[in-house]
Amino acid sequence: MFTLNCKEKILVIDQPIVMGIINITPDSFFPGSRAGAIDDILYLADKMIHDGATILDIGGQSTRPNSDLIPVDDELKRVLPAIQAIHKNFPDQIVSIDTFYSRVAAEAVQAGASIVNDVSAGTLDEDMLSTVAKLKTPYVLMHMLGKPQTMQQNPGYKNVTLEVFDFLNFKIADLVKLGIHDIFIDVGFGFGKTAAHNFQLLRELAYFKQLNKPLMVGLSRKATIYKTLGIGPGEALNGTTVMQTLALLNGANILRVHDVKEAVEAIKLFMEYKK
Repeated sequence: MFTLNCKEKILVIDQPIVMGIINITPDSFFPGSRAGAIDDILYLADKMIHDGATILDIGGQSTRPNSDLIPVDDELKRVLPAIQAIHKNFPDQIVSIDTFYSRVAAEAVQAGASIVNDVSAGTLDEDMLSTVAKLKTPYVLMHMLGKPQTMQQNPGYKNVTLEVFDFLNFKIADLVKLGIHDIFIDVGFGFGKTAAHNFQLLRELAYFKQLNKPLMVGLSRKATIYKTLGIGPGEALNGTTVMQTLALLNGANILRVHDVKEAVEAIKLFMEYKK
């Protein structure tokens, strides 16, 4: 069991939970996760909450391979109204901000977010980790090889599991030194990894339980699924459910997903299976 303090909202993880993805972007790889108008954002948020999402993850910048980098001000214009509206309409809902900019993290938390989800592990903004320490929010620590614009250009490892584990282990020590103790870990499926790397990480996911941190998995509709099956992201829900079930069997604590209802159902069946 894990207990995390999300800005005075206590998050207890005693069984797997779901994080629903809401992208305030025109270019995220899965169109079904995109929302722009506030009414659309609130509709999607309400649906995800009703379907069982424990956390809503709000992002204003696509981090798909070869995505275009947008500046801080543009990202703020996208995410702040969304977070403010969700916080106003669903004040008890835990919201995370998906960003690698420290200023976006700070202003998003002020607007109502209570978790910082950073794909870069603080490598793309030198002020990010010190900012999170001041914000006193939980932090999602993820492994990524390179930058979103270049991460899929022939990524290589001697042993992907050991190298990702070492990276996360050392980074956790750095975070603790800064006073950041509420930490989620994410092995970063698809972030500078081939399909073979992703399948190895999935098979060996239980290895990361040694870090004694809640383990978040982001496999939803990713290329490893749809390219393996010879389909597109829009057709990858069934494959996503299969992969997420394997992740649950191997120790995942949080499923970060586009399709909340199906993920919650997978967790219910998994919990019955464990009984």
